[in-house]
This record gives sequence, C-alpha cells and structure tokens, in this order.
Amino acid sequence: MFSAAPRTGRLVLRPTTVFNSVKVFSASLFRQRDQLGETVTEWIAANPRAQITEFVVTQSSDAEFHMLAITVFYVERE
Repeated sequence: MFSAAPRTGRLVLRPTTVFNSVKVFSASLFRQRDQLGETVTEWIAANPRAQITEFVVTQSSDAEFHMLAITVFYVERE
C-alpha cells in the first residue's frame, strides 16, 4: 500500500496581523479538487469583511484517494 506524507504550501500575506477566524475548504473528488480555487475565490468575494492573513494548501494521498485542502486564515472585521 502506498502512503505519502502530506505536502503543504504556505502563503503569508500579513505576517504581523493576528488572525481570529479560519475557513477550511477541502475536496477528495477530482471535479471538486479541480474547482477548489474557484470555490475559495467565490467565498472571498462574498465575504468582503474578511481580511486574509494567510493561505495554507495541503495535499495528501494514498493508493486510492487524493485530498486537497485550502485553509484560509483571516481577520473578521467589524
């Protein structure tokens, strides 16, 4: 059985800003993984009060399944 360690990419936009909220987007099906970026973009557009501080992209897989997650750290502004 094949097993791979998760791979992570990180983009910090505001290193001195402390986040107070987290939103996780994840998908394991090909079509959902293919559209995950658009899903995140739509969420950002629909939430203009969210000041994004960091993105973390995590990919993991085994012999049968591939998982992709995009975690968005943000400050919920008043």
